Order: sequence, then structure tokens, then C-alpha cells
Amino acid sequence: MEHPGTDEVENQFIPVTSVKHGIGEEVTGDVYNVTIQIVNICLVGFPEKPYDWVLIDTGMPKSTNQIIDEVEERFGKDSKPKAILLTHGHFDHVGAVEDLVQKWQVPVYAHELELPFLTGKSEYPPPDPTVEGGLVAKMSALFPNEPVNLGNHVQALPADGTVPEMPGWRWIFTPGHSPGHVSFFRDNDRCLIAGDAFVTVKQESLYSVVTQQQEINGPPRYFTTDWRAAWDSVKKLESLKPAIAVTGHGMPMAGEKLRTSLDKLVREFDSIAIPDYGRYVDH
Repeated sequence: MEHPGTDEVENQFIPVTSVKHGIGEEVTGDVYNVTIQIVNICLVGFPEKPYDWVLIDTGMPKSTNQIIDEVEERFGKDSKPKAILLTHGHFDHVGAVEDLVQKWQVPVYAHELELPFLTGKSEYPPPDPTVEGGLVAKMSALFPNEPVNLGNHVQALPADGTVPEMPGWRWIFTPGHSPGHVSFFRDNDRCLIAGDAFVTVKQESLYSVVTQQQEINGPPRYFTTDWRAAWDSVKKLESLKPAIAVTGHGMPMAGEKLRTSLDKLVREFDSIAIPDYGRYVDH
């Protein structure tokens, strides 16, 4: 898809838009990554099978029409996924989920610890605008924090680690950024969909977000409440030795650059990822 016009950008939920907004990238033959303003969604399935695919995460609020346009460009008119999978329930990953479920009438899956935030029962701890970082971190006080309510449309991922409607994939428990954050991994090609367990952009920096300057980093600081768990999650993902990674923010990373960057992040997580100060920093 092409970049949006001025009016569309002004109507976005927050006044920050990266240069990758509206651009899709085929990461593997069946994994298609699309940037919705400042966050990524994944369409997983082959284009020639328009009714055999899933959607991972649902982008920013007010992005429903853009996601539908991307789906129809990839899979054809009136195509819909077999399911929606959520890495977690923060507002920029579930922005369109209620509208899409209403339109498509498909099941949603998330970790059981995320269900209270997806059924209207609990709110996440508030984002931390005081955390060390740039302008996006300071803007986080304006980000919505109220839960969505999917009712009986959402259910827990299977306890055995399999992923509904995604044969060959398994979900990996990667908490820290949120209590029930998960990532998705396929062993046969070592493809990783990491959500916000780690990202490939300095998400707190307005300049980095807008330009999509690529550098591996820990989870977005303003929403991360358990840094020890977040570090353990990065160690778990690094141990899988992924060949390619799609993250919730930033561009996909692969090969030697991914290997060396993840290794460095694991070794230096306390200096690279953990902020020097902030509401949720345990000194």
C-alpha cells in the first residue's frame, strides 16, 4: 500500500507516523508484515489460499479500514482470517480487534494471563511518561489504557504450546512487557514473530520511530512493568537462534545481524534495554 495523504495522517489516533506506514513486506512466502502507523501486524498464510490464513495483532485504534484494505490486497476481496492471534493486549496491538471480530466473526486467541485485559475486567498498569527515553515515552501519558471487551470471542491459547490455525508454529511465553505476552516461532525455518518482547527500533525516540532507524532494543519502556521477566524472555528467544524476526515495532531483521544483535542484547540487556529511571524500574 502507498503512504497515506495528509488528511489520513491527521485523522490517526496519535500524531506520530513512521516512514513505513502503510507499507507491506513479504518476510517469507507466507509471512507478510505491514506497518500500521508505528506498529506492525502480520498476515500469515499464502496469497493463493485466501481463506487459510491468520492475522497476528490488529494495530492502532482507527486502523480497521486500512487493515481490511491490506487483507484484500494480499488475499482478495471478502477474504477473512481463520483466527486472530494476539501477542498481547496493549492498545497499539488490539486497536482494531473489536471492529474486525464484529465484521469477520472469527475467534481470537491470547495467553490466559491476557484475558482480563481483553474481556473488560482489568486495566494494565498505566504507561510511564517519566521513564528514561524520548518524546514518544513522554507522550505515553496520552495513550489509552482501558481494556477491550471481546467477551466470548476470545479464548486462551492451548496449554500444549500449539497455535490454532497455524500448523508448524508454537507459542512461546515471553512475559515482562505484559503479564501474558507471547511470541510465535516456527522451527522448520526458525521464523520468529516476537511481538514486543524485543523490538528493532528505539521505540521511545520520536526520531527513531519516524525514520525507522534499525537497532535492536528491549521492549518499549513506557509499558514494560517487569524488567527481570523481560530479560528472561529475551534470553529464551535468543536461545531459539531465530533466522529472521518480525517485531511489533521496527523493520524485520535476519541473518548474522539478527544473531549478533540478539546476542548483544542478552549480554547487555541491563544497559541497552533497562532504563536508568522510571516508575517500574527496580533499582
